[in-house]
Amino acid sequence: MTAKLTPNQIDLELKKIPDWKINSNGEIEKTFVSAGFQQSLLFVNAVGLLAESKNHHPDILIQWNKVKLCLTTHDSGGLSEKDFQLAKQINELPLLAPTN
Repeated sequence: MTAKLTPNQIDLELKKIPDWKINSNGEIEKTFVSAGFQQSLLFVNAVGLLAESKNHHPDILIQWNKVKLCLTTHDSGGLSEKDFQLAKQINELPLLAPTN
């Protein structure tokens, strides 16, 4: 089991992952905006492959050109280092941004 982070540790880790925030469920979340639905699907597939390789899976919501990701470590009962490591790697994935 991965150790649950303290509030101070969470604050420090949040500073390392731009645009991620804590939601009302205590998860870290970020909404990515792409050029359209096809780009959203390609991004989600890349996230899925990365998540599968880490055996750590986000909740994913696709809304046409928006992809919302939420991360928490269920077996820790909250946020762990695994969530922030995966968020950092997700931030490095290519995403075709809107052109307008």
